[in-house]
Amino acid sequence: MQYMSTRGKTSGLTFKDAVMMGLANDGGLLLPESIPTLSRGDIAALSKMAYPELAFRIISLFSGNIPAADLKHLIDKSYQTFHHPEVTPVVHKDGIYILELFHGPTLAFKDVALQFLGNMFEYLLKETGAHMNILGATSGDTGSAAIYGVRGKENINIFILHPDQRVSPIQKLQMTTVTDPNVFNLAIRGTFDDGQRIVKEIFGDLEFKGQMSLGAVNSINWARVLAQVVYYFYAFGRVQRETNCTEAYFSVPTGNFGDIFAGYIAKRMGLPIRRLILATNENDILSRFITHGDYSTANVVPTPSPSMDIQLASNFERYLFYLFDQDASKVRKTMEEFAATGKLQFGPEYMEHVAKDFLAGAATRQETLDTISAFHKATGYTLDPHTAVGVKVGKELTGGECPLICLATAHPAKFGEAVQQAIGQDPILPPEFQGIENKEQRCEIIDADTQAIKDYLAKNALM
Repeated sequence: MQYMSTRGKTSGLTFKDAVMMGLANDGGLLLPESIPTLSRGDIAALSKMAYPELAFRIISLFSGNIPAADLKHLIDKSYQTFHHPEVTPVVHKDGIYILELFHGPTLAFKDVALQFLGNMFEYLLKETGAHMNILGATSGDTGSAAIYGVRGKENINIFILHPDQRVSPIQKLQMTTVTDPNVFNLAIRGTFDDGQRIVKEIFGDLEFKGQMSLGAVNSINWARVLAQVVYYFYAFGRVQRETNCTEAYFSVPTGNFGDIFAGYIAKRMGLPIRRLILATNENDILSRFITHGDYSTANVVPTPSPSMDIQLASNFERYLFYLFDQDASKVRKTMEEFAATGKLQFGPEYMEHVAKDFLAGAATRQETLDTISAFHKATGYTLDPHTAVGVKVGKELTGGECPLICLATAHPAKFGEAVQQAIGQDPILPPEFQGIENKEQRCEIIDADTQAIKDYLAKNALM
């Protein structure tokens, strides 16, 4: 399996190359040159597997230059850190299936990929004797999951940008209370989109990227997406076993298009997904694209679901590559147009293809809180505000003709203020959060300026 860029000027990479490169050197995003397809029999066999074995079978289809025994060890090591024996269990509540992705070390879905990626980085660096400086931006959960994935690991420093005052208090504390010497938290004076822009600009400076030995943990890294493909197969298998269904809907709360793009890859591989339901909050650039062909930026609006407070979805470019029938030159020109104008409009010839794979909707602040409240009254189950967006939109757009699986992306205790507003009581704090506010913190506030971040990296990076 070899890898290429969505923009066509980087190709012929191995899986190891793709993991270490992160953002392609031509500014695009890396994808496999082909996507393996699975038969119904293959999928039926996968559905019987425990999560680590399923992960090994799926990931090994894409990681040809890593010995099978080494890959299996890395996967087993990654999921031993999870608090549930099923890793990503599925629970049936109020007529829908909730795929719980929050049983990892930081209680968010990002752990599923970043525990694996952290171990993969350590393995590859040990193999080559090299070092790495990881640079990433977070809207809340990626940062802590990435930090927990590499804290204390040899030959790795990690630098995480988060928007100052725009993540939940728990999300901030999960990052800033990790004081290992290889962890650097930077609160930028701006939005997540500013952070994401800075990261892409720095990775686009190939000379600086090389000098600093930069690596990526954001979902621009293909390994992040690949690890998330696994739980779509796992969830479908568990629901099919209970219902004998032949298809299912997946409702995915998303801001950066990474989690739902993993579902799109699973669908291309043959998983019988009726539609992927894209659920956004009031920062609705993605749902506007799915419903109206309008991909245009607007101001970021703070919401109770802050991890989705995004207007520039970095993984959207990967989907464009397939929407444009893998025409890299068209992707390149389109992304140049978007960089210049901040907007794209797609005609019927494209939207017909989009409609075969996606449905979409958005939830307002009040609708999100109302969904948490109603679901809790009906079932006693507490949704976090991101999952509530997925539940609200998913139930609105489906009619029971096949099961609805909603991705639960975070533990509700990470968003205690929103939960308290919705149900009139604080969520139960898991042991990981008890007393976290009393721990030592380390964080620096810095301007959302590319040169300022470069200067900070130059002073603190492993060299």
